[in-house]
Amino acid sequence: SPAIAGEFKVAGITFAGAKEFVSVKPTSFMRKAQLRVGVDAAEGEIVFFYFGPRGGGGVQANVDRWFGQFTEPKAAIKAKTEKAKAGKIPVTFVSAEGTFKAGPPRGPVIEKPGYALLGAIIEGKEGAVFAKFTGPKATVSAHATAFKTMITGAK
Repeated sequence: SPAIAGEFKVAGITFAGAKEFVSVKPTSFMRKAQLRVGVDAAEGEIVFFYFGPRGGGGVQANVDRWFGQFTEPKAAIKAKTEKAKAGKIPVTFVSAEGTFKAGPPRGPVIEKPGYALLGAIIEGKEGAVFAKFTGPKATVSAHATAFKTMITGAK
């Protein structure tokens, strides 16, 4: 049976998964942790990325890149950013919804209408950790609080 995501570490930061998040094997070496949310075709995915101490570009560059993963213009996707903290660690939450452009880097784009993205950029001592929760709008909104609690509870 799938493993409930317990504690896991990315770039020296410890995250505690929620009971509704299932830990799965990352599908690429760039993914440092990968969680599944939900159990059917409407499942969402939470992926943690870490590219090294100065890797991944700055906060704003990533916010813009994430908003650019929707086919609709920024004004139409309810694009929002919000500053928070995980203890003393600065966090930027990013949210948007619309037609999400999924698919592997440099691979074919799969357009997914009615999708939402809830992202977090955690500015840790060893560099930024990027957490990205994508899935059908209803799935992401049902688990948004658990995602944010997992991020702000990091240490």
